[in-house]
Parts: sequence; C-alpha cells; structure tokens
Amino acid sequence: MRDALDATPYDALLLLSFGGPEGPDDVVPFLENVTRGRGIPKERLKEVGQHYFLFGGVSPINDQNRALLDALRKDFAEHGLDLPVYWGNRNWGPYLTDTLREMVADGRRRVLVLATSAYASYSGCRQYREDLAGALATLEGEDLELPRIDKLRHYFNHPGFLEPMIEGLLKSLAELPEDVRAGAHLAFTTHSIPDASADTSGPVEDHGDGGAYVKQHLDVARLVADAVRERTGIDHPWELVYQSRSGAPHIPWLEPDICDHLEELHGAGVPAVVMAPIGFVSDHMEVLYDLDTEATAKAEELGLPVRRSATVGADPRFAAAIRELVLERAAAESGRAVTPCALGALGPSHNLCPVGCCPARAPKPAAAGTDSPYA
Repeated sequence: MRDALDATPYDALLLLSFGGPEGPDDVVPFLENVTRGRGIPKERLKEVGQHYFLFGGVSPINDQNRALLDALRKDFAEHGLDLPVYWGNRNWGPYLTDTLREMVADGRRRVLVLATSAYASYSGCRQYREDLAGALATLEGEDLELPRIDKLRHYFNHPGFLEPMIEGLLKSLAELPEDVRAGAHLAFTTHSIPDASADTSGPVEDHGDGGAYVKQHLDVARLVADAVRERTGIDHPWELVYQSRSGAPHIPWLEPDICDHLEELHGAGVPAVVMAPIGFVSDHMEVLYDLDTEATAKAEELGLPVRRSATVGADPRFAAAIRELVLERAAAESGRAVTPCALGALGPSHNLCPVGCCPARAPKPAAAGTDSPYA
C-alpha cells in the first residue's frame, strides 16, 4: 500500500492560484498586479473594482484556497501520502515567488504544481507557467538552488472533478418549482476569452475553431448532461455559454454571453434555467458577481426561474482526484506503469505542454513544458 502512495520523485505539491484582495485597500493594488504592463489608469481600475467593493473589497478565492489546502492535507494524511502542500498566488499574497523561496529554504527540490484552472488556454495554463518561470528566474538571480517544477495535467475530465458538478446540478434542478423543473434548460458557463486565444489553445493539432478550450468544455458539458439524463430520466436541453468578458469591445470574444442567452431562452418560452459554472473550480468573484448577481438579476427582470449550481471547491472527491493525479504523475516520472483516469471522448491530457501550446502574443519563457528553460 505504501508503494501505491509513493510520490517519489516529488517532495512537495504547490497549489498555484490567481489570488484576490482581502480588504478594500487591497482592491486597486491587486488590479494593478493583474493588469501590469497594460497602461490602464488607476481611475479605470477603481471602476472595475466596484465588483469587489460590493462584497466589502474581499474576494472569496483566498478563503476557498485555504479550504482546498485543508482538504488536500486531510486527504493525504488519511491515505498515508507524505507530501507537504504549499500555496502561492500569481497576483496577491501569498505570492508565488515568496512561496518558492520558502520551499527552497525547506529543502524542496522536486515540486509538482496544481493550478486552479482545469482547462487548456493561455490564461488558464501557459500564463501560470510563465509566472513559474519568472519566479525561478528571480530565485536564480538570488543564487538559490532551483527546484525542478512539473505541472499536473488538465483535470477537466477526471471523475473527481465531474461528480461534484453533476451532484450540484441535480440539487439545483430539485430546487426549481416542480411545474418548470422537467423543462429546465442547462446553461453551462465558463470564462469568455478572446476568439484568437481560444483558437490557439491546447497543442498545435487542436488549434482551430475554439481550439482545445472549447472542445474540453463541450466534452464536460456533455458528460454532465448525460449523467443528469441517466439519473433523472429527463433529457434537458443544454448549451455552452460564456461570462466575465473584459477587454476592448472591438476584439471578438467567445459568445453567447450568459445574460444574452437568458433573454434568448425566455423569448423562446423556456420555463426555467440552471446555470452550471463548469469552467470554475470554486465560487470566486466572477461566479458571485457575474452569475449570482448580474445574471440572476437579469433572470428576475425576465421573470425566468433560475438556479446556479455549485462549483467543485474543496469537495473531498476533488481532493481525492488530486491525490490520484499526483500519484499518476509520480508513477510516470519514475517509469512505473500507470493508467491515467479520464472520462469522455478526449481522454487524459498531456503531462508536458508541447511547443506551440496556448501561445502568447509576445512569447515569454514558461516552466513545466517541453520548451522550459528550467528542465
């Protein structure tokens, strides 16, 4: 049993997330971190920050990461997996560079990274890898011994990620009034990104209309919708839609937007909708504002019954899935036989991001890929 729970060659897991403000005074500095290099005026950032100020200037993401840390440590301990778990953020404390510096001081030399983004895209994968490379470059400049860093594969189609979403959607359906429940439409939502970023997401062979980003989300939506049909006997119509668009209006982004979609469904006589945020790991600000506040207000304006299903968050099944992914990658790195766990048509994602995967407009070094300068 101990052999099965051997994480060798890894000696630590790093939870890498986006970060968020934890008080009103943090909001503008946090947004300055997020938008650094884009030349956005402070007054504009204050306008953007109103979403955070509606919730006291606090993003829920940091507390959600703390809950996930607790869940991972609890699961590892209960299953005899002796692997310390650290936490670093890209845009707010605890900052990634500080956490890596701490890990080096603790003697960690082979680090596996869990990013709180389940799908392939520039902003959901390569940008995390770029920040890892930047942090390593900083440590290198300080003459510190650099750890080798690998990143867990995309886990969008792992059953431990899917099952909590399926259960959450079933619960939301059950909360709808009985007279509209059977005819409810399922609106699977994810973060909108520029069309150009979507089209080049994933490995080069996946590039094209929507790229791997759209393909992966559609696969998850089908898996969840099929599971709902199997467990309820009702074939609910569904569609993949988008939310949280930002950026210049003249640049094409993935559509339809959730609010436009709700209007269209209402006009078509749909009796109710469940919004299922399959693109998000936890109920952070974009879920709380764009769905629970803005989209819900639109549904109320239309007189359309709507519910929003839960994200995975710190569900024990998700923590168990991460343990399985850690052991899977450790086995592969050690040359031991392993069968990756994945549902759906796409199969398990790659362990090592290939050249050309989710490229940036201005190329930067990225860790944990075949083109990493820190292999």
